[in-house]
Amino acid sequence: MTDEALDNGVATDALDAEEREAQAIQGLANAYSRMRQEIGKVIIGQQEIVDQLLIALFSRGHCLLVGVPGLAKTLLVSTISQILELSFRRIQFTPDLMPSDITGTDVLQDDPETGRRTFQFMQGPLFTNMLLADEVNRTPPKTQAALLEAMQERHATVGSNTYRLPQPFFVLATQNPIEQEGTYPLPEAQLDRFMFNIVVKYPTAAEELRILKQTTSAEEPQLSTALTGKQILALQEVVRKVPAAEHAFVYARDLARATRPGESEAPKFIQEYIEWGAGPRSGQYLILGAKARAILEGRFHVTTDDIKAVAHPVLRHRLVTTFHADSENVTTDDVIDMLLERVPVELQDKGRRIAQG
Repeated sequence: MTDEALDNGVATDALDAEEREAQAIQGLANAYSRMRQEIGKVIIGQQEIVDQLLIALFSRGHCLLVGVPGLAKTLLVSTISQILELSFRRIQFTPDLMPSDITGTDVLQDDPETGRRTFQFMQGPLFTNMLLADEVNRTPPKTQAALLEAMQERHATVGSNTYRLPQPFFVLATQNPIEQEGTYPLPEAQLDRFMFNIVVKYPTAAEELRILKQTTSAEEPQLSTALTGKQILALQEVVRKVPAAEHAFVYARDLARATRPGESEAPKFIQEYIEWGAGPRSGQYLILGAKARAILEGRFHVTTDDIKAVAHPVLRHRLVTTFHADSENVTTDDVIDMLLERVPVELQDKGRRIAQG
Protein backbone atom coordinates (compact mmCIF):
# COMPACT_ATOMS: atom_id res chain seq x y z
CA MET A 1 0.00 0.00 0.00
CA THR A 2 1.39 3.44 -0.95
CA ASP A 3 1.78 6.27 1.53
CA GLU A 4 -0.94 8.20 -0.30
CA ALA A 5 -3.38 5.30 -0.07
CA LEU A 6 -2.53 4.83 3.61
CA ASP A 7 -3.11 8.51 4.31
CA ASN A 8 -6.44 8.37 2.46
CA GLY A 9 -7.46 5.33 4.50
CA VAL A 10 -6.61 7.06 7.78
CA ALA A 11 -8.49 10.18 6.68
CA THR A 12 -11.54 8.08 5.74
CA ASP A 13 -11.48 6.31 9.11
CA ALA A 14 -11.26 9.69 10.87
CA LEU A 15 -14.22 11.01 8.88
CA ASP A 16 -16.22 7.87 9.65
CA ALA A 17 -15.44 8.26 13.37
CA GLU A 18 -16.49 11.92 13.30
CA GLU A 19 -19.68 11.01 11.45
CA ARG A 20 -20.50 8.29 14.00
CA GLU A 21 -19.92 10.72 16.86
CA ALA A 22 -22.08 13.35 15.16
CA GLN A 23 -24.85 10.79 14.75
CA ALA A 24 -24.49 9.76 18.40
CA ILE A 25 -24.76 13.40 19.50
CA GLN A 26 -27.86 13.94 17.41
CA GLY A 27 -29.31 10.70 18.74
CA LEU A 28 -28.73 11.77 22.33
CA ALA A 29 -30.22 15.21 21.70
CA ASN A 30 -33.32 13.57 20.16
CA ALA A 31 -33.58 11.09 23.04
CA TYR A 32 -33.25 13.96 25.52
CA SER A 33 -36.17 15.74 23.88
CA ARG A 34 -38.27 12.55 24.03
CA MET A 35 -37.33 12.00 27.68
CA ARG A 36 -38.44 15.48 28.66
CA GLN A 37 -41.77 14.93 26.89
CA GLU A 38 -42.34 11.55 28.57
CA ILE A 39 -41.38 12.82 32.03
CA GLY A 40 -43.71 15.78 31.50
CA LYS A 41 -46.64 13.35 31.25
CA VAL A 42 -46.15 12.47 34.93
CA ILE A 43 -44.06 15.24 36.52
CA ILE A 44 -45.44 18.76 36.33
CA GLY A 45 -42.85 21.53 36.44
CA GLN A 46 -39.44 20.82 38.03
CA GLN A 47 -37.80 21.14 34.59
CA GLU A 48 -34.50 22.31 36.01
CA ILE A 49 -34.47 19.32 38.38
CA VAL A 50 -35.14 16.93 35.49
CA ASP A 51 -32.33 18.47 33.42
CA GLN A 52 -29.84 18.19 36.27
CA LEU A 53 -30.76 14.54 36.93
CA LEU A 54 -30.28 13.63 33.27
CA ILE A 55 -26.97 15.53 33.09
CA ALA A 56 -25.72 13.55 36.09
CA LEU A 57 -26.97 10.27 34.61
CA PHE A 58 -25.08 10.76 31.34
CA SER A 59 -22.00 11.90 33.28
CA ARG A 60 -21.96 8.70 35.40
CA GLY A 61 -22.59 10.79 38.50
CA HIS A 62 -24.87 10.39 41.52
CA CYS A 63 -27.29 12.94 42.94
CA LEU A 64 -28.41 14.08 46.38
CA LEU A 65 -31.92 15.52 46.34
CA VAL A 66 -32.86 17.82 49.21
CA GLY A 67 -36.49 18.80 49.65
CA VAL A 68 -39.49 18.53 51.94
CA PRO A 69 -41.81 15.51 51.65
CA GLY A 70 -44.44 15.39 48.93
CA LEU A 71 -42.49 16.99 46.07
CA ALA A 72 -42.58 13.84 43.86
CA LYS A 73 -38.91 12.92 44.28
CA THR A 74 -39.67 9.18 44.32
CA LEU A 75 -42.14 9.48 41.43
CA LEU A 76 -39.57 11.38 39.36
CA VAL A 77 -36.90 8.71 39.81
CA SER A 78 -39.25 5.81 39.07
CA THR A 79 -40.56 7.64 35.97
CA ILE A 80 -37.03 8.12 34.62
CA SER A 81 -36.27 4.42 35.20
CA GLN A 82 -39.38 3.45 33.20
CA ILE A 83 -38.65 5.55 30.15
CA LEU A 84 -35.03 4.38 30.18
CA GLU A 85 -35.84 0.69 30.61
CA LEU A 86 -33.71 0.48 33.74
CA SER A 87 -34.31 -1.66 36.79
CA PHE A 88 -35.36 0.48 39.77
CA ARG A 89 -35.40 -0.13 43.50
CA ARG A 90 -36.13 2.05 46.49
CA ILE A 91 -34.60 1.66 49.94
CA GLN A 92 -36.25 3.43 52.86
CA PHE A 93 -33.33 4.13 55.17
CA THR A 94 -34.07 3.70 58.88
CA PRO A 95 -31.93 3.82 62.06
CA ASP A 96 -31.91 0.00 62.34
CA LEU A 97 -30.84 -0.70 58.73
CA MET A 98 -27.66 -2.78 58.50
CA PRO A 99 -25.16 -2.89 55.59
CA SER A 100 -26.21 -6.45 54.70
CA ASP A 101 -29.81 -5.22 54.31
CA ILE A 102 -28.76 -3.25 51.23
CA THR A 103 -25.79 -5.21 49.86
CA GLY A 104 -27.14 -8.73 50.44
CA THR A 105 -25.70 -11.59 52.44
CA ASP A 106 -24.41 -15.17 52.24
CA VAL A 107 -27.12 -17.72 52.98
CA LEU A 108 -26.41 -21.33 53.98
CA GLN A 109 -28.31 -23.69 51.66
CA ASP A 110 -28.55 -27.47 51.29
CA ASP A 111 -27.67 -29.14 47.99
CA PRO A 112 -30.43 -31.79 47.47
CA GLU A 113 -28.18 -33.91 45.22
CA THR A 114 -25.05 -34.11 47.34
CA GLY A 115 -26.51 -33.29 50.73
CA ARG A 116 -23.72 -30.79 51.31
CA ARG A 117 -24.26 -27.33 52.66
CA THR A 118 -22.82 -24.33 50.84
CA PHE A 119 -23.04 -20.58 51.18
CA GLN A 120 -24.86 -18.79 48.37
CA PHE A 121 -24.87 -15.03 47.96
CA MET A 122 -28.33 -13.47 47.91
CA GLN A 123 -28.27 -10.05 46.27
CA GLY A 124 -29.69 -7.06 48.13
CA PRO A 125 -31.62 -4.12 46.67
CA LEU A 126 -28.30 -2.42 45.84
CA PHE A 127 -28.04 -4.61 42.72
CA THR A 128 -30.08 -2.50 40.35
CA ASN A 129 -29.55 0.14 37.65
CA MET A 130 -31.27 3.01 39.43
CA LEU A 131 -31.44 3.17 43.22
CA LEU A 132 -33.44 5.63 45.29
CA ALA A 133 -31.86 5.90 48.74
CA ASP A 134 -34.70 7.59 50.58
CA GLU A 135 -33.73 9.69 53.62
CA VAL A 136 -30.12 8.51 53.55
CA ASN A 137 -29.33 10.62 56.62
CA ARG A 138 -31.61 8.43 58.78
CA THR A 139 -29.35 5.39 58.72
CA PRO A 140 -26.16 4.76 60.76
CA PRO A 141 -22.70 5.63 59.33
CA LYS A 142 -21.82 1.95 58.75
CA THR A 143 -24.73 1.52 56.32
CA GLN A 144 -24.03 4.88 54.71
CA ALA A 145 -20.44 3.76 54.15
CA ALA A 146 -21.61 0.58 52.37
CA LEU A 147 -23.72 2.70 50.02
CA LEU A 148 -20.90 5.18 49.42
CA GLU A 149 -18.49 2.36 48.56
CA ALA A 150 -20.93 1.04 45.96
CA MET A 151 -21.34 4.54 44.48
CA GLN A 152 -17.62 5.15 44.17
CA GLU A 153 -16.28 1.69 43.28
CA ARG A 154 -19.34 0.28 41.43
CA HIS A 155 -19.11 -2.91 43.49
CA ALA A 156 -20.28 -4.28 46.84
CA THR A 157 -18.07 -6.12 49.32
CA VAL A 158 -19.69 -8.89 51.40
CA GLY A 159 -17.33 -10.81 53.65
CA SER A 160 -14.22 -11.59 51.64
CA ASN A 161 -15.97 -11.41 48.25
CA THR A 162 -16.53 -8.48 45.93
CA TYR A 163 -19.49 -8.36 43.55
CA ARG A 164 -19.79 -6.06 40.55
CA LEU A 165 -22.93 -3.97 40.30
CA PRO A 166 -25.03 -3.87 37.12
CA GLN A 167 -24.24 -1.09 34.67
CA PRO A 168 -25.34 1.62 34.36
CA PHE A 169 -25.57 2.26 38.11
CA PHE A 170 -27.12 5.50 39.30
CA VAL A 171 -27.91 6.50 42.91
CA LEU A 172 -30.31 9.23 43.92
CA ALA A 173 -30.30 9.87 47.65
CA THR A 174 -32.82 12.12 49.38
CA GLN A 175 -32.59 14.15 52.55
CA ASN A 176 -35.45 15.77 54.43
CA PRO A 177 -34.28 19.23 55.59
CA ILE A 178 -37.05 19.85 58.15
CA GLU A 179 -36.84 16.77 60.38
CA GLN A 180 -33.41 16.42 61.94
CA GLU A 181 -34.19 14.38 65.07
CA GLY A 182 -32.63 10.93 65.04
CA THR A 183 -30.54 11.56 61.92
CA TYR A 184 -26.93 10.87 60.99
CA PRO A 185 -25.87 13.77 58.73
CA LEU A 186 -23.49 12.78 55.95
CA PRO A 187 -19.95 14.09 56.57
CA GLU A 188 -18.53 16.52 54.02
CA ALA A 189 -16.10 13.85 52.78
CA GLN A 190 -19.03 11.60 51.89
CA LEU A 191 -21.12 14.42 50.44
CA ASP A 192 -18.22 14.98 48.05
CA ARG A 193 -19.01 11.62 46.41
CA PHE A 194 -22.23 13.05 44.98
CA MET A 195 -21.84 14.84 41.69
CA PHE A 196 -24.87 17.11 42.23
CA ASN A 197 -26.72 18.42 45.26
CA ILE A 198 -30.16 19.26 43.83
CA VAL A 199 -32.58 21.41 45.79
CA VAL A 200 -36.20 20.45 45.07
CA LYS A 201 -38.43 23.47 45.63
CA TYR A 202 -42.18 23.93 45.94
CA PRO A 203 -44.15 24.18 42.65
CA THR A 204 -45.59 27.44 41.44
CA ALA A 205 -49.29 28.20 41.95
CA ALA A 206 -50.11 27.27 38.33
CA GLU A 207 -48.10 24.04 38.55
CA GLU A 208 -49.73 23.07 41.84
CA LEU A 209 -53.19 23.55 40.30
CA ARG A 210 -52.23 21.20 37.43
CA ILE A 211 -50.87 18.70 39.94
CA LEU A 212 -54.15 18.67 41.85
CA LYS A 213 -56.17 18.10 38.66
CA GLN A 214 -53.87 15.42 37.21
CA THR A 215 -53.27 13.37 40.35
CA THR A 216 -56.95 13.19 41.37
CA SER A 217 -58.23 11.96 38.00
CA ALA A 218 -58.63 8.38 36.80
CA GLU A 219 -56.30 8.77 33.83
CA GLU A 220 -53.01 6.87 33.90
CA PRO A 221 -50.28 8.33 31.64
CA GLN A 222 -48.73 5.85 29.20
CA LEU A 223 -44.97 6.12 29.02
CA SER A 224 -42.80 5.17 26.04
CA THR A 225 -39.22 3.94 26.20
CA ALA A 226 -36.61 6.50 25.14
CA LEU A 227 -33.33 4.62 25.72
CA THR A 228 -32.07 1.23 26.86
CA GLY A 229 -29.31 0.53 29.37
CA LYS A 230 -26.87 -0.44 26.60
CA GLN A 231 -27.56 2.81 24.75
CA ILE A 232 -27.00 4.81 27.94
CA LEU A 233 -23.58 3.21 28.46
CA ALA A 234 -22.61 4.08 24.86
CA LEU A 235 -23.82 7.66 25.25
CA GLN A 236 -21.89 8.04 28.53
CA GLU A 237 -18.76 7.31 26.51
CA VAL A 238 -19.76 9.91 23.91
CA VAL A 239 -20.17 12.56 26.63
CA ARG A 240 -16.57 12.07 27.77
CA LYS A 241 -15.37 12.59 24.19
CA VAL A 242 -16.91 16.06 23.94
CA PRO A 243 -13.99 18.48 23.46
CA ALA A 244 -13.44 21.37 25.84
CA ALA A 245 -11.11 24.24 25.00
CA GLU A 246 -8.23 25.21 27.27
CA HIS A 247 -10.04 28.27 28.60
CA ALA A 248 -12.98 26.09 29.73
CA PHE A 249 -10.63 23.96 31.82
CA VAL A 250 -8.98 27.12 33.15
CA TYR A 251 -12.35 28.59 34.14
CA ALA A 252 -13.42 25.38 35.95
CA ARG A 253 -10.07 25.33 37.77
CA ASP A 254 -10.28 29.01 38.71
CA LEU A 255 -13.86 28.63 39.94
CA ALA A 256 -12.91 25.70 42.19
CA ARG A 257 -9.76 27.36 43.52
CA ALA A 258 -11.62 30.60 44.23
CA THR A 259 -13.74 28.76 46.83
CA ARG A 260 -10.70 27.98 49.03
CA PRO A 261 -9.97 30.59 51.72
CA GLY A 262 -6.24 29.78 51.77
CA GLU A 263 -5.67 30.40 48.05
CA SER A 264 -4.40 33.72 46.74
CA GLU A 265 -7.11 33.62 44.04
CA ALA A 266 -9.91 33.60 46.64
CA PRO A 267 -11.89 36.86 46.89
CA LYS A 268 -12.14 38.56 50.28
CA PHE A 269 -15.73 37.42 50.88
CA ILE A 270 -14.60 33.79 50.62
CA GLN A 271 -12.31 34.25 53.62
CA GLU A 272 -15.22 35.75 55.53
CA TYR A 273 -17.94 33.28 54.59
CA ILE A 274 -16.22 29.97 53.75
CA GLU A 275 -14.30 27.76 56.17
CA TRP A 276 -13.48 24.97 53.70
CA GLY A 277 -13.65 25.18 49.91
CA ALA A 278 -14.22 22.66 47.12
CA GLY A 279 -11.57 20.09 46.19
CA PRO A 280 -10.30 19.01 42.74
CA ARG A 281 -13.26 16.65 42.28
CA SER A 282 -15.48 19.72 41.93
CA GLY A 283 -13.53 20.83 38.86
CA GLN A 284 -13.87 17.37 37.33
CA TYR A 285 -17.63 17.44 37.82
CA LEU A 286 -17.88 21.00 36.48
CA ILE A 287 -16.27 19.84 33.23
CA LEU A 288 -18.23 16.57 32.98
CA GLY A 289 -21.52 18.29 33.75
CA ALA A 290 -20.75 20.98 31.18
CA LYS A 291 -19.96 18.32 28.56
CA ALA A 292 -23.22 16.50 29.22
CA ARG A 293 -25.22 19.74 29.10
CA ALA A 294 -23.59 20.72 25.80
CA ILE A 295 -24.28 17.41 24.14
CA LEU A 296 -27.87 17.24 25.43
CA GLU A 297 -28.43 20.54 23.67
CA GLY A 298 -26.93 19.17 20.46
CA ARG A 299 -23.55 20.93 20.68
CA PHE A 300 -20.17 19.21 20.44
CA HIS A 301 -18.20 21.83 22.34
CA VAL A 302 -18.19 23.17 25.89
CA THR A 303 -18.61 26.84 26.78
CA THR A 304 -18.18 28.58 30.12
CA ASP A 305 -21.95 29.10 30.12
CA ASP A 306 -22.30 25.31 30.43
CA ILE A 307 -19.95 25.37 33.42
CA LYS A 308 -21.92 28.20 35.03
CA ALA A 309 -25.17 26.26 34.52
CA VAL A 310 -23.93 23.34 36.65
CA ALA A 311 -21.95 25.39 39.19
CA HIS A 312 -24.67 25.50 41.87
CA PRO A 313 -25.48 21.76 42.07
CA VAL A 314 -21.76 20.89 41.87
CA LEU A 315 -20.48 23.34 44.48
CA ARG A 316 -23.26 23.92 47.01
CA HIS A 317 -22.51 20.79 49.08
CA ARG A 318 -18.73 21.19 48.83
CA LEU A 319 -18.54 24.52 50.65
CA VAL A 320 -18.53 24.76 54.44
CA THR A 321 -19.75 28.14 55.67
CA THR A 322 -18.33 29.99 58.67
CA PHE A 323 -20.23 31.15 61.74
CA HIS A 324 -20.04 34.67 60.31
CA ALA A 325 -21.90 33.54 57.17
CA ASP A 326 -24.50 31.65 59.19
CA SER A 327 -25.11 34.67 61.42
CA GLU A 328 -25.77 36.82 58.34
CA ASN A 329 -27.93 34.11 56.65
CA VAL A 330 -25.45 33.84 53.77
CA THR A 331 -25.93 30.44 52.10
CA THR A 332 -23.56 28.52 49.85
CA ASP A 333 -25.82 29.42 46.90
CA ASP A 334 -25.31 33.11 47.73
CA VAL A 335 -21.54 32.58 47.76
CA ILE A 336 -21.66 30.75 44.40
CA ASP A 337 -23.67 33.63 42.90
CA MET A 338 -20.97 36.06 44.03
CA LEU A 339 -18.23 33.81 42.65
CA LEU A 340 -19.88 33.58 39.23
CA GLU A 341 -19.89 37.37 39.09
CA ARG A 342 -16.30 37.71 40.35
CA VAL A 343 -14.30 34.93 38.63
CA PRO A 344 -13.29 36.21 35.17
CA VAL A 345 -14.00 34.40 31.91
CA GLU A 346 -11.24 34.34 29.31
CA LEU A 347 -11.78 36.38 26.15
CA GLN A 348 -11.86 33.38 23.78
CA ASP A 349 -15.24 32.27 25.08
CA LYS A 350 -16.67 35.79 25.14
CA GLY A 351 -15.65 36.24 21.52
CA ARG A 352 -17.33 32.99 20.53
CA ARG A 353 -20.60 33.98 22.21
CA ILE A 354 -20.55 37.41 20.55
CA ALA A 355 -19.91 35.82 17.15
CA GLN A 356 -22.75 33.33 17.65
CA GLY A 357 -25.19 35.81 19.07
